[in-house]
Amino acid sequence: MFKLSLPLVILFLLLPGRPAVAETYVLPPDGIDLVGSPHWVLTRQKDTLLDVARRYGVGYEEVVRANPGVDPWIPGNGTRVLLPTRYVLPAAVREGVVINLPEYRMYYFPRAGDETAPAVVTHPISIGRMDWTTPVGTHRVVTKVKNPSWYPPESVRKEHEAEGDILPKVVPPGPDNPLGDYAMRLSIPGYLIHGTNKPAGVGMRVTHGCIRMFPEDIEKLFPTIDVGTPVTIIDEPVKVGWAADSLFVEVHPPLEEQSEGRRRMQFTRLLREAATLRGKRVDWPRAEQIYVQATGLPVEVPLLSADMAATH
Repeated sequence: MFKLSLPLVILFLLLPGRPAVAETYVLPPDGIDLVGSPHWVLTRQKDTLLDVARRYGVGYEEVVRANPGVDPWIPGNGTRVLLPTRYVLPAAVREGVVINLPEYRMYYFPRAGDETAPAVVTHPISIGRMDWTTPVGTHRVVTKVKNPSWYPPESVRKEHEAEGDILPKVVPPGPDNPLGDYAMRLSIPGYLIHGTNKPAGVGMRVTHGCIRMFPEDIEKLFPTIDVGTPVTIIDEPVKVGWAADSLFVEVHPPLEEQSEGRRRMQFTRLLREAATLRGKRVDWPRAEQIYVQATGLPVEVPLLSADMAATH
């Protein structure tokens, strides 16, 4: 056995190969709401941020937001890119599948066994376009199909026909099937969690309302999901959580159809409630900077004690 010096460890993490970026995390105890840790990688000569996102299992929108100033299409050789692989867990029941639309991300909470610790699995996803919104609410997985056929709805066929693309009534399994190799039908009619034959769109608003995943991600997830598993879909652009005595907030741009005022009210309310429960007050001028940047990364919220806040 040998030990790497600190500079060599840092160099290893910056190499363009796949770092130790986890998709499964031990579920933290009550009172701790953060999982994961950020990683830095170096781009290759012909990389786009789409390539980086696919290689390291993150979505396009989240990697772009985490790296302001980096050209998404020509980042250049050897550019340091931050992988947004630290997360505030969503404020939802930690059971089954939880999907947060503004985050373009899924969280799966498998049942813990007698010999396995509670865990959370997270993957990037695509969601419905503004004119084909993905419905919020609690649903369930009702069927699972490997190598599914796709039956395009009449509305989708008409949309394609208007663009000169005539779709058949049935698309059989294979490379031309937009559902990919796996599909899980939800209890709300017409909506699926499925793979894709166009993985470049994962992490964007590009679907007709379904949840789309990287092929390699749904291949791993598919056998672990039982029929009847709850799927909770939420629209929460602001997430707040604690890590020991530090309060963190994660701010995402709202979906286009949601108002900025709603996100602002949510940001203010969640921070005030969380801080008050621990006898603290938010340093609002500094918190405002976090809100404006909206990087989608968990950022520690500057807090004041109640006594200090009273003097400001």
